[in-house]
Amino acid sequence: MTKPKVLISDKMDPNAARIFEERGCDVDVKPGMTPEELKAVIGQYDGLAIRSATKVTKEILEAADNLKVVGRAGIGVDNVDIPAASAKGVVVMNTPFGNSITTAEHAIAMMFALARQIPEANAKTQAGGWPKNDFMGVEVTGKTLGLIGAGNIGSIVASRALGLKMKVVAYDPFLTPERAVEMGVEKADLETLLAKADFITLHTPLTDETRNILSRENLAKTKKGVRIVNCARGGLIDEAALADALDSGQVAGAALDVFQTEPAKESPLFGKPNFICTPHLGASTTEAQVNVALQVAEQMADYLVSGGVTNALNMPSLSAEEAPKLKPYMKLAENLGSLVGQLAHGNLTKISIEREGAAAELSGKPIEGAVLAGFMRQYSDTVNMVNAPFLAKERGLDVRSIRHEREGAYNTLIRVTVGTEQGDRSVAGTLFGVDAPRLVEIFGVGIEAELDGHMLYIVNEDAPGFIGRIGTLLGENGINIGTFHLGRRQAGGEAVLLLSVDQPIPQDVVRAACALQGVKVVMPLAF
Repeated sequence: MTKPKVLISDKMDPNAARIFEERGCDVDVKPGMTPEELKAVIGQYDGLAIRSATKVTKEILEAADNLKVVGRAGIGVDNVDIPAASAKGVVVMNTPFGNSITTAEHAIAMMFALARQIPEANAKTQAGGWPKNDFMGVEVTGKTLGLIGAGNIGSIVASRALGLKMKVVAYDPFLTPERAVEMGVEKADLETLLAKADFITLHTPLTDETRNILSRENLAKTKKGVRIVNCARGGLIDEAALADALDSGQVAGAALDVFQTEPAKESPLFGKPNFICTPHLGASTTEAQVNVALQVAEQMADYLVSGGVTNALNMPSLSAEEAPKLKPYMKLAENLGSLVGQLAHGNLTKISIEREGAAAELSGKPIEGAVLAGFMRQYSDTVNMVNAPFLAKERGLDVRSIRHEREGAYNTLIRVTVGTEQGDRSVAGTLFGVDAPRLVEIFGVGIEAELDGHMLYIVNEDAPGFIGRIGTLLGENGINIGTFHLGRRQAGGEAVLLLSVDQPIPQDVVRAACALQGVKVVMPLAF
């Protein structure tokens, strides 16, 4: 049997090549090739291991006649054309957890630098001064650390902070009370965290849910004199608002390793008192670079030799026989997971996935993975159908998959239910024909709709004239309505409106919709 052949096209720890060889692959190490050189040879290889230098473009992929997998040693895959890889049938993998300890340690280092004003004191001392009386720091011992995001990196920061005798308060929708106890932290909502924390560190991906999570409004809710550290993603903090908060003293200090625009050639934060920044160094340690190289080699070799899939960004765990039949069900499942993830908030402790009718006869794991991928995409920008179950387990989410032999009103049905502090919230969907996914129930209200593109979910009092009012509001703001979908519990009671629109709905329009007579809930959705 011919051994799989792998090309390492970027500088990587030498042990990566050794792992490939030990696991049954032939490997060539050729860093520094030009795009033309790579295109000329890529057709010889089954696997391509890269870091950030190699650009895996559509043109490269078109020449990659034998390529089966691209492995990125690190998290970001901006240098890989994933849609083109998917179209070519090439699996794209990354190593999202290889930098966890390094990034967590950088956050702790930034916290200490803020607490003792080390960079500014160093600069003035080296400039010939002796500013012993200019810098009065604070201890971290006994202080409260507010953790926004309690996943892999956040949990490591929590353990280090507890070792420093800090108190830790954590905000994370997926953090269960049991997991909080295990971590030794206090679970809290965001407003409570902002009010309690002496230091705040962010450890969440950038999604629509988390963008500007430290907005001007939320920064005003913090304890006066708070110190803020962000080594996660640019865009989590409103940088202009943070600059104003530093000027006013609401925020005593801030340390950023990431910016909304990178490279950050300019920023309203530059030059502010007690502002520290580094050029995205969170993953920049020797150990981290070794870890990601070894991990990507292990993952790629497992896939090429035995078919095992780990941290794939574009491939569900499906056999060739199952894929055609499961494809429409997985689209339905992902949409239902995304819908309930966007609508259900608060302390999300459990999720159940029920299949009945024809859906009950299919493999449950791919459907479960699709639901979780849609559900958790609101909180993670690297989630997919392969790693979603792992991420759910890591967050302590209780996942249950239930198969019913009964047949109900529909020939096939998938129901997704999440447990919240307000009780269970459930959505259900079916297939029209053999491949047309449709929503048929939302939070107990029957409603038939295709979940696609940009949508608006509204709960209102069932009364004459409302449809005209919402239509007028959207029309006056230049927003074209594609489809209307209506449902209600009973005449004159609570009604649900789900409509599709041609573009994202601005926040000022959402606020205006909230102000309409009889409106209870307005939520923009995206699929």
